[in-house]
Amino acid sequence: MTMRAACLALACLAVSATAVHAADADPVVKAQLEKKGTPFTIDDDGDFQITVRIDENRTQLVWVRSAVEETNHMRVREIWSPGYQSEGAAFPAAIANDLLERSNTLKLGSWVKQEKVAMLVTKIAADASADELDEAIDLTATAADEVELDLTGKDDL
Repeated sequence: MTMRAACLALACLAVSATAVHAADADPVVKAQLEKKGTPFTIDDDGDFQITVRIDENRTQLVWVRSAVEETNHMRVREIWSPGYQSEGAAFPAAIANDLLERSNTLKLGSWVKQEKVAMLVTKIAADASADELDEAIDLTATAADEVELDLTGKDDL
């Protein structure tokens, strides 16, 4: 299994039980991505998978979740992007501390552990505009790719 496929599988496993099916992909997100000219596919969970071009040599996987999380007064959409995959179940302490420090300086998002993968999760208002969604996707992809490059020197995610 390639790194990319493993990452995709882990991301799909991490989706909550309330996930939607591909047929239930959020039509608002679909319209917003199409409005911005963002190429995407819809995975089995109904999430939007996007490959963001960082530069001429690097790309970064990003998922925009169709499912919306709710509190008493807010509706939040998540954008996910992997930045690091550990060989073992636990991250090395130096990597974990690095990710915590990076979370502190991010304008949006924070690093979370999903199985063996460090995922950057950015939460935005579920009713964010197409421009806000586009910016959040770009910020998430750029920050996750920076971690991947810094920690692994590769472009597998």
